[in-house]
Amino acid sequence: MATTLYIDADACPVKEEVYRVARRCGLKVFVVSNAWINTPREPLIEQVVVDAGPDVADDWIAERAQRGDIVITADIPLADRVLKSGAQALKSNGQPFTADSIGSALAGRMIGEHLRSMGVPTSGPAPFSAADRSRFLQALDAAVVRARREASSEAS
Repeated sequence: MATTLYIDADACPVKEEVYRVARRCGLKVFVVSNAWINTPREPLIEQVVVDAGPDVADDWIAERAQRGDIVITADIPLADRVLKSGAQALKSNGQPFTADSIGSALAGRMIGEHLRSMGVPTSGPAPFSAADRSRFLQALDAAVVRARREASSEAS
């Protein structure tokens, strides 16, 4: 079972970092978006442009991600779906979504949506920083190690 990386790419600030790790580790990457994004023309990196519409890119990723794969996304419902399939999910700031954290993340998202629907202003995510980029690279490396360890234990 080979690890595949999936990028929910429309607003992902760490695509280049994913490509770098994929090259170093020999991992396939699917860059999934609703519009064309400039991606390297390399055998390990494949761009997938899906139809426009809510959750179309998320559906494409969720239908394919499985145990041993890693999904890079800020989308909490997508993270929940891929965790249920056995894949790992990482935010671009390096924070992993886990079985222990996804429930509170979903609840926080619902509360934010409710507040916004009532006209209450809410703050968005903090600005992306160099420290976030560094944390992401460390978290992605750790996720690849976990995926490979899991694959080798299943093969035994």
